[in-house]
Amino acid sequence: METFAALAYLVAAVCFILALRGLSSPETARAGNIYGIAGMAIAVFVTLLLPVVSSYLLIIFGVAIGGGIGTVIARRIAMTALPQLVAAFHSLVGLAAVFVAMAAFYEPEAYQIGTYGSIYTGSLIEMSIGIAIGAITFTGSVVAFLKLQGLISGKPVVFPFQHPLNAALGILLVLLVFWLVASNASGALWLITLLAFALGVLIIIPIGGADMPVVISMLNSYSGWAACGIGFTLQNNLLIIVGALVGSSGAILSYIMCKGMNRSFFNVLLGGFGGETTAAGTRDLGDRSVRSGSAEDAAFIMKNAADVIIVPGYGMAVAQAQHALREMADKLKAEGAKVRYAIHPVAGRMPGHMNVLLAEANVPYDEVFELEEINRDFAQADVAFVIGANDVTNPAAKTDPASPIYGMPVLDVDKAKTTLFVKRSLGSGYAGVENELFYSPNTMMLFGDAKKMCEEIVKSMD
Repeated sequence: METFAALAYLVAAVCFILALRGLSSPETARAGNIYGIAGMAIAVFVTLLLPVVSSYLLIIFGVAIGGGIGTVIARRIAMTALPQLVAAFHSLVGLAAVFVAMAAFYEPEAYQIGTYGSIYTGSLIEMSIGIAIGAITFTGSVVAFLKLQGLISGKPVVFPFQHPLNAALGILLVLLVFWLVASNASGALWLITLLAFALGVLIIIPIGGADMPVVISMLNSYSGWAACGIGFTLQNNLLIIVGALVGSSGAILSYIMCKGMNRSFFNVLLGGFGGETTAAGTRDLGDRSVRSGSAEDAAFIMKNAADVIIVPGYGMAVAQAQHALREMADKLKAEGAKVRYAIHPVAGRMPGHMNVLLAEANVPYDEVFELEEINRDFAQADVAFVIGANDVTNPAAKTDPASPIYGMPVLDVDKAKTTLFVKRSLGSGYAGVENELFYSPNTMMLFGDAKKMCEEIVKSMD
C-alpha cells in the first residue's frame, strides 16, 4: 500500500505542476484547471485508503459541509468578487495549519512525533513554523478580505514606530520558538499563535488598496508555506510538495507583480509598503473643466478611427460589460479598424482577472496584450477606449511624487489622439487618488453604466 500511495502521490504532484503550467496562459487555463482537479481527486482518494485512517464518519461529515459550502459559493460568486474570495480561502488554509499543529502538539503520539512534553525537536520547529505562518496568513487574509469587500477602509493605516514594532514582534516570535523547542511548554505555543495573529493584522493594515493585488498573491505564497510546514509534521510528502509549489509560485507571481508596479519585493515580505507616500497626499487639481459626451459622440469618433486600443478595468467587471464590449469591437473591426486590448498587470485587483473576463466573451487571445507589449503603441492610436479602469491609467503615477501610486507603471492612454473614458462619475479609483486624465483636453468622459454605454455605442454605429 505504501508503494501504491507513493506512486499515486507522485502522479498527483505531476498533475499539480501541469496545472500551474496551464494556468500561466488564458489559452491553456481550462486544461490547467482540469489537471488541478484530477491531482486533488487522486490525492484525496489515496489518502482515504491509507491504513492510518481508522474512521470515515468525521471525514465524510467534514467533506459534506466543506463541499456543500464550496458548491454554493462557486455557483453564486460574481467574477468581481473573486479577489476577496481568494483572500477568504487563503485565511482558511492558514487557520487549518494552526489547527493541525495544535492537534499534533497535544496528541503527538497520533502523529508519531514523540510524547506530550517530549516532542522531537525537529517536529517542534516544523510545528512552530506552520503555526506562525498559518496564523499570519489567517489574520492577514481576513484584513485583505475586509478591505477588498469594502467592510473597512482600503486606505493604509499607519502610526509612529510601526515598522520597529513589527520588527520587535518578529524577533520576539523567533525567541518564543526557541523557548518552545527548549521547554515543550504549551504557554510558548499559545504565545506564538497569538503573536502571529497580531502580526498578520499589523503587516496588512498599512497596505493601501492600490497595492492589494500584490498582497493577495503574497498571502497565497504564505498559505503554501504554512501547508508545507504542516506537511512535515504530518509526514505527508504530497502536502510538502504541494505546499512548496503554492509557496514558490505565489512568491514568483508576487515578484512579477512588484516589478510590474515598481514596488520593492522585500517591502511586500515585511509588510507595510504603499503607506508611506499616502500621508503626503496628492496634488490639488484645482477647478478644471471636464469634457463629457454621449454614446453617439463616441460612436462617431470610433467609426472614423483606424487604430483603437481598449483598456478594460474593474468597472467593466462590475457591469459585466465584456460581451457588449466584444460586440462593439466586432463592429469596429467590420469598419476596418485595428482593435487591441491593453491589460495592466493588476487590472481588476487580481492577476489575470481581465484576461478571464475577456476570454469569457470569446475575445481572441491574439488581440490581448500586456502593458509592456502595447504601451508604446498608444502614441499612434487614434482612440484609447478606457472602460472602468482608473488607477492603472492615472498619469499621477508618473508625475506626482506625493501620490500613493507614484512609480507604478501605468497604461499611457493619455498619449492617444483621443481618450474615451467610460465611468459612472469622477470618483477616485481604489487607491483613493483623483485621476487628472479626466481633465485632459483630449479626453471625453462617457458617464454611465459600462454595459449600457457599450450597447448604446453599438446601436449608434449601425
